[in-house]
Parts: sequence; structure tokens; C-alpha cells
Amino acid sequence: MENLGNLLLVDDDAVLARVLARALAARGFAVQTADSVAACEAMLGGGYVPDFAVLDLNIAGQSGLKLIEQVLGANVQCDIVILTGYASITTAVDAIKLGARQYLAKPVDADTVAKALLEDQSPDLETAPEETYSVSRLEWEHIQRVLLENGSNISATARALKMHRRTLQRKLAKRPARE
Repeated sequence: MENLGNLLLVDDDAVLARVLARALAARGFAVQTADSVAACEAMLGGGYVPDFAVLDLNIAGQSGLKLIEQVLGANVQCDIVILTGYASITTAVDAIKLGARQYLAKPVDADTVAKALLEDQSPDLETAPEETYSVSRLEWEHIQRVLLENGSNISATARALKMHRRTLQRKLAKRPARE
């Protein structure tokens, strides 16, 4: 089997990390895993050079976005995919701006991750989107943007949205509305 390169997988969900690592290794990647931001930083600080990285957006309450810069510091050519259970346009745009190649919503299979890492994902510039987002999806996106602007502080976000903090917490506990 062809060795596609070193792949760094950072996710605090042990079961997902183990299954995804095994599946990606079967596809030709030399997979190393980390279950926390600190473990990832230690690996990178110890000289590990990934060719590919799959980073969870929320790693035990810490943002996986902050790891993008460190991974690219170890290898500027590293292809990075961000995984998240709570996808939003705001965090997707931030991830791409920071240097991620792709942003995928969980649940995701190994074939999708491998495709995102290996294939050109250029947008289709010829066709315009046919559907618009629902009002509930737009509300979710707005809440996520304001939450990010307030450093994930629920109370500050609730004040900025002129919303009761408990109401905001209930909205955040729900999955994002479908497009």
C-alpha cells in the first residue's frame, strides 16, 4: 500500500478518533492521534511534522482553530480539515481564513475525510446556489457569529443579542437548523 504521508488526528472523542484513525490508516495514511490541545502542541513541539491534519473544532472545550497556525508552523504545506458537530458558516469561514483546506460536519466517514484531504475542492463558480437558508438557520448563524465575537462568553453574547441568558443557552443546546 502506498504511504500518503503523516496525518495528525486531534479529537477528544476517543471512539471516533480510534475508528477514524484505523480507517484512514487502511487508506494509506500514517496516523498519529492526540486527544487534547496540549497533547497536539506537545507532539508538534517535539518535532512531529504532519503532511495532513484532521482537527476537531471543539476539543474538550477548547477551539481547534487555534491549532491551525501551529500545524502550519510545523509544515506550511499541511492540508488541514476541520471536523465539527455544530457547523456554522462563521466558524467555517474562520477555519478557511486561518488555512484549513476543508470544513466537514460530523458525522463523517473516512472516505469523505480522505477525499477532502486529497482532492481539489475548488468551488463551482459557474452555478449559483438555488436555495436560501431558513429563518431558523439564519438565526443560528447570527448567534454563532455574535458568540464568536464575544469569545464564547454566554452572558456577554446574551447581552449583545438582547436575549435572556437561559434562552440563549437553550438555543445553543439545540443542533443547528438544517439549510
